[in-house]
Amino acid sequence: MQIDELRSLAHKALEDLKAEDIIEMDVRDKTSVTDYIVVASGTSNRHVKSIANNVVVEAKHAGVQPLGVEGEDQAEWVLVDLGDVVVHVMQPQVREFYDLESLWQMDMPRGEAASTSD
Repeated sequence: MQIDELRSLAHKALEDLKAEDIIEMDVRDKTSVTDYIVVASGTSNRHVKSIANNVVVEAKHAGVQPLGVEGEDQAEWVLVDLGDVVVHVMQPQVREFYDLESLWQMDMPRGEAASTSD
């Protein structure tokens, strides 16, 4: 499946279950782990879990086997790894706390890490 089709599939699966505040970040110049990160919010543990499950189900229907799913037990933050696209579904307070959008929008060249010691 082409990456644009995978991005579209993820976005549609999120919208189908009324995920909120969906954003997509191109991280190809920041990491070699994935190309795109999609972040969305759910209103409760049950909603977050249902949204993430829908992403998994729709991916499987399209012939894409997720590489992993993490966080389903607590369902405050569920990660669905589709390879070139990683989907994070979070409760609003968890999303605000971890602020992945700001983290991934940092203008740090690939391969450089922030130094914690002098």
